[in-house]
Amino acid sequence: MYSFIVNPNARGGQGDRIWRQLERRLAHLKIEYQVFLTEKAGDAAVFAQNLTKKSREPKVIIIVGGDGTVNETVDGLDFCGPVTLGYIPAGCGNDLAKSLRLPKNPFRCLKKILTPKRYRLLDYGVISYGEPLFHRRFAVSTGIGLDAAVCQEISESRIRKVLSRFHLEKLSYALIGIKQFLFARPVKGYLILDGVQKVEFNHIYFISAHIHPYEGGGFRFASGADPCDGKLTVCVIHHGKKSKLIPVLVDTFFGRRCRRPGLRSYACDEVEIHMDRPMAVHADGENCSEQREIHVRCIPQKLRMMV
Repeated sequence: MYSFIVNPNARGGQGDRIWRQLERRLAHLKIEYQVFLTEKAGDAAVFAQNLTKKSREPKVIIIVGGDGTVNETVDGLDFCGPVTLGYIPAGCGNDLAKSLRLPKNPFRCLKKILTPKRYRLLDYGVISYGEPLFHRRFAVSTGIGLDAAVCQEISESRIRKVLSRFHLEKLSYALIGIKQFLFARPVKGYLILDGVQKVEFNHIYFISAHIHPYEGGGFRFASGADPCDGKLTVCVIHHGKKSKLIPVLVDTFFGRRCRRPGLRSYACDEVEIHMDRPMAVHADGENCSEQREIHVRCIPQKLRMMV
């Protein structure tokens, strides 16, 4: 039995259109399935938990939505029994789909899921923050600072909803990103890598911790990230002159490997991030409020996914 978790509101309603097409294909193929449609934030996590809680039976869960829907599903899973995930991207950013090189055509994705030839055991991350301490899983990346501020504004933006209707989602990321960049102020902070190595910075704009290379709708900040190596790739965007970061952002926006001053990367199992003032935090683009300190760790090869 296939269990579909579908976000019909993904990409300004494109999720609903894609699901209706998939429903017709499933009916034509006489595939037995059940579907759970999200209506609000948190629904996908609840569905995933209800499907897997205290269950030792094998489960196949197919996610139709964006990175946020994947995030909630992964966050809600109970790993009591074998769980296999499939993903049909229907969101705006689709950073996970880029990393896994999934087809853009939903029917081709469905075919891969119904006749799987390859499985991958992927890492996922856990971010811990706040008082009392709160833990949240993420599948792609988490971050603190400018990247999270962009994610927060995008989630609330009317501009994005309008542009989504015309399939101009990346333009909305760019416009909001430029606005946030112009008003961003750097902050002092430091990292503690694997509990032993401390690295300090004076002009941080954001720090991101990656399982996969992309975030923010296709920015390739962590070009060396490998989702199967059991490691985080931690990226620090910093510079005393903000203008010097423009080439860094341009390179990453176009998916080029960036070796310019202003981007530092580290590989580690876990990282503690400390900032001098509270800054926005995200997990796969989902809002985690403002924090001064976060702890991030990698859980190796726990997600079994059809690719």
